[in-house]
This record gives sequence, C-alpha cells and structure tokens, in this order.
Amino acid sequence: MAVNDECKLKFLELKAKRNHRFIVFKIDERIQQVRVERVGSPEETYDDFTACLPADECRYAVFDFDFITDENCQKSKIFFIAWSPDTSKVRSKMLYASSKDRFKRELDGIQVELQATDPSEMSLDIVKGRAL
Repeated sequence: MAVNDECKLKFLELKAKRNHRFIVFKIDERIQQVRVERVGSPEETYDDFTACLPADECRYAVFDFDFITDENCQKSKIFFIAWSPDTSKVRSKMLYASSKDRFKRELDGIQVELQATDPSEMSLDIVKGRAL
C-alpha cells in the first residue's frame, strides 16, 4: 500500500506548525494508495472531527487533542484513530487492518492509538482518559 506524499506533509504541518486540528485519510482502492480526504482547521472541534467520519466506511485519522492536566498544565497529544465501523464492508475492514501499521510508521510523532468500530468507542471522555 503506497502512501501519498500529501499525507506526510499535512501530518508534519499538524505536528510542527499546528496548522490543522485533524486529518482524515482514505485508502483509494483503485490505485492502492492512502490519501488525504479532509483537513480540519485549528478552530474545529472534536465533534466536527467525528461528524466527518462516515458511518459505514473505514478511515484512518489523526487528531491533535489539547487538554489541561491535573497539575493545570496545557498539553497536547496526537491521536491516531483507526475507524472501522461494524457496518463497513468486510473487504474494506481487512484492507484497512492490514495496511494500518505500515501507514502509521509513515507518520512519525503519533502518541496515542485508538481503534473504534462505533462512535461510543472514541467518545471525548475516552480520548481524555487516554491522554492523561
């Protein structure tokens, strides 16, 4: 599975410059390549991010999560989310599962990984819990 250069460039912008809040990636099965599907601006929220994940198709995504620790420190963690809803096609689930580790290696700087098959598995409370 090839990875489009734009995936790495947008991820570097998110990580280093904080130009983006999130990036959603899609596998283009026709050309066997991971591509950027949507980029979220820094003003967008976690709800905006979850709303752009399709209910019946798999996706990869990264989300730059800002939070405040118990010691009152402002922090940020980059989450990698493997979105694989139960309602997606079996072939698609297999393709995303088999390509995930290879794709993740291309994105240097992921701090937390989350796998979700329905929205409850990636609720804001779960993300906060994994960040702390």
